[in-house]
Amino acid sequence: MKLCLVVDDSKVIRKVARRILEELNFDIEEAVDGQDALDACDRNMPDVVLLDWNMPVMDGLEFLKAIRSRQGVDQPIVVFCTTENDMAHIRTAIEAGANEYIMKPFDREIIEAKFTQVGLM
Repeated sequence: MKLCLVVDDSKVIRKVARRILEELNFDIEEAVDGQDALDACDRNMPDVVLLDWNMPVMDGLEFLKAIRSRQGVDQPIVVFCTTENDMAHIRTAIEAGANEYIMKPFDREIIEAKFTQVGLM
């Protein structure tokens, strides 16, 4: 099974994402912020990261730039999942290396469609 790292400071969002992704046959790791996510990637690089933007300690964009700057490691697919829905945020995320972008609130159909688009399903 593919490993998905769900990165969000909201326990509720992590729980909802976990339930959906487990139904889609993903193994799940969770992280509460960008630094926690980098630490998780150091332990076991996921196939995909479902990433919130606004978090304490290290936000999603900082995490994305940090992971994309690493040389010699397999890069995960990164799908932003955030309430930031203006074109400037989306463009910034894509330019920084995000593969796809999901708006909150989300459901199974949205995640399944985006994960299919990026070749995970």
